[in-house]
Amino acid sequence: MTNELDHILISHRQPDFEMRLEKLRLEIMREAWFLADDPRRADVQKILRQVRDFGLEAVSELTEKFDGVKLRPDEFRINQENLEKAHKQIDKDLLASLRKAIDNVRKYQQEIFIGNFKHPGISYTPIEKVGICVPGASAPLPSTVIMTAVPARMAGVKYISVVSPPRYKGTIHPVILAICHELEIDEVFRIGGAQAVAALAFGADDIILSVDKIVGPGNRWVQTAKREVFGIVGIDSIAGPSEVLIIASDEANPAWVAADMLSQAEHDPGSAVVFTNSQELAQKVLNDLKNQVQQLSRAQRTIECLKKYSAIAVFEKINDAVNEANDFAAEHLEVHCGKKSKEIANCIKNAGAVFIGDYSPVAVGDYWAGPSHTLPTGSTARFSSALSANDFIKSTSIIEYDKEKLAASAEDIIRLAEVEGLNAHARSIKIRRQD
Repeated sequence: MTNELDHILISHRQPDFEMRLEKLRLEIMREAWFLADDPRRADVQKILRQVRDFGLEAVSELTEKFDGVKLRPDEFRINQENLEKAHKQIDKDLLASLRKAIDNVRKYQQEIFIGNFKHPGISYTPIEKVGICVPGASAPLPSTVIMTAVPARMAGVKYISVVSPPRYKGTIHPVILAICHELEIDEVFRIGGAQAVAALAFGADDIILSVDKIVGPGNRWVQTAKREVFGIVGIDSIAGPSEVLIIASDEANPAWVAADMLSQAEHDPGSAVVFTNSQELAQKVLNDLKNQVQQLSRAQRTIECLKKYSAIAVFEKINDAVNEANDFAAEHLEVHCGKKSKEIANCIKNAGAVFIGDYSPVAVGDYWAGPSHTLPTGSTARFSSALSANDFIKSTSIIEYDKEKLAASAEDIIRLAEVEGLNAHARSIKIRRQD
């Protein structure tokens, strides 16, 4: 079964090497981009219209249809008693770890926050209302709540609502409820999919407030819905499947590299790519990958994911690997190059997050280090960044001229307005000179 993975090992000596790399890059990008001609788009637009026009009545119908859970309009909100109960019952060691993670994220966001910058020409104010989409499954994802809500609170957002599908016994997993209580989330609703995005964007029945910005991961339905409501509300990004690109020299530990590949491939879909200048290391990584994947509960599905979205590519020089990595602009980029790891990492221009050295796997960033794990995917790291507290504030330009300052600039402003044919603009300056 694992021999199916042999073809992911490619070398610069092969005549189709560059073509295969480009094909892989485009495959990853397409998966993340949610193209405008996605067949789900028409269905998503229909869902958005239903919720906009009929509120929680439509949400009830859609939740029963897609999640198999029948709820009345007054049952979507999770009350404070249930949040408190979940918080009291959470494992104390887990709660202690969650609190440490929260503290790490909060400290990091404080350090990078630009809202404290003072200048007479600009004013920063927080976004007032934010909605967070949290994926729902039998396994909870408290890290999603931490990595989105903590930066928002750090920025001064006053109202935060969380939506998550009722996939856990008809409700939301108690660990998610507990972390929402810990972070003092204002409202929690058991709604998922495109209907949750619609409810956050438009509001519903005076029970769900419309928000100003929607953030958080989700499947194609959620992300396509976010694309559709962008402009009505702000969004963080169109988040595609998770990605890791690993630059590794012959000093890397092949078993660790293989483990880090699988940590992304198990998302199914998720891409895992290795760039190296060592044929020997590449073969060892492949062998370890074959051994380790068989130990996973979803081995066959992970193998299929590796076959479609992964590669172990051998370059002639490590610099060639770095250049190609900048073209890939991966969500996560690890550098396993011994003592040269930091030097090589400094050459990376395009990546959502860079993990330097053998002891910095992606999981450290997913849960612990401080930067948000909400990162650009699908090569969008070429022009976008990780979610941070700075994404929850907006700037307002402050302009104040007195009579003397306007007089000194009047001729230039008039000249520019008149060349554009905007005579009323010019007149608004001239009339003040007459005065």
